[in-house]
Amino acid sequence: MDPQEGASRPTQAGKSPGSRRLPSPEAEAPAWRVVLKRAAPVVLAGILMYVLAPVLIKVLSAWPRLGSLRPAWAVAGLVAEAASFTCTFFLKRIALRTKAIFAVVTSALVGNAVTNVLPGADATGATAEFSLLSAAGVETGAAISGLTATALLQTGCLLALPVLTLPAILVGAPISRGLAHLVYLGLVIFAVYAVGGFVIFQTDGPLRLVGRFAQDVRNRVLRHRQAMTDLPERLVDERNSTRAALGARWWQAWLYATGRVVLDFVCLLAMLAAARTTPKPWLVLIAYVATTVIALLPLTPGGLGLVEGSLTGLLVLAGIPASKAVLSTLAYRLASYWIPSISGPFAYIAFQSRYHATRGQNDPSSQEDRTSLRGS
Repeated sequence: MDPQEGASRPTQAGKSPGSRRLPSPEAEAPAWRVVLKRAAPVVLAGILMYVLAPVLIKVLSAWPRLGSLRPAWAVAGLVAEAASFTCTFFLKRIALRTKAIFAVVTSALVGNAVTNVLPGADATGATAEFSLLSAAGVETGAAISGLTATALLQTGCLLALPVLTLPAILVGAPISRGLAHLVYLGLVIFAVYAVGGFVIFQTDGPLRLVGRFAQDVRNRVLRHRQAMTDLPERLVDERNSTRAALGARWWQAWLYATGRVVLDFVCLLAMLAAARTTPKPWLVLIAYVATTVIALLPLTPGGLGLVEGSLTGLLVLAGIPASKAVLSTLAYRLASYWIPSISGPFAYIAFQSRYHATRGQNDPSSQEDRTSLRGS
């Protein structure tokens, strides 16, 4: 036995209070509350999947018809989706301030796969991505602020898309009432998001006010835990870090964020063309935006079932025959959901083999490898 290890162990008679391990928040909470907290997302996702099962089965049953797609357009859709993910990788590279593109790509694929597999796993996917980035040598602060900046930029670009449909509506182009209502709702959401984002990123007062409100609510609900007192300051610090993550390259980040959304939409258009349809792009754009916003809700893994049901129905409203709307949706989801999800485990294996993430943090060779990959 190591003498120092033996000396550091307190005796039963003289055990000091400082040597006791503090219980975790989950350990302090009642067991039934911990179980309920962990089971609630799974139960909710299960109920939704049961309700959405007929729609999902209908879309997946079109699998044999994938052979009827026009090969050139189908390949174009896959290339567009691959380019869309590439934009995300370069956007994260800028926001994370790192040159380790391999780590960015593999960690993003792993995080995306976790999000697409587990119910309500947006937080779990982000945690997995953050863990891999840390193992690759990306600083903790840069990882948190960079991932936050990436999510905010991509959401903003997505919500801005309904603006592109305004000219067609203003000139009186034919559109169903349901799609028109979605456009107006999307414009309101975008306006709120844009104004709120500007205020929060440029001023401290509103952000501190939100922090104090959230802090008061948290302290009242979790009275059995230690009161939180620094949330407003922490929010301001995180905002400053997020803003600094983009720095002088904000315009490149904006282009990549826009490219991510636009190329994903191009993938959908290509799959519609592959299914031998001639859609009106601005009507399909409304269906795409509405479906993607619905997919942001962490109700089912990766929006599974929600996306298939909403996109199929909205494409029908956009003038696409029902059978071809189902086939196009399946082809689009194959490119944007299934293939990236399947690539997640392979990305994890590649990451482990390159960075030896399972080795100890004190391994000199592992430290040297991670240090060499840190960005300027």
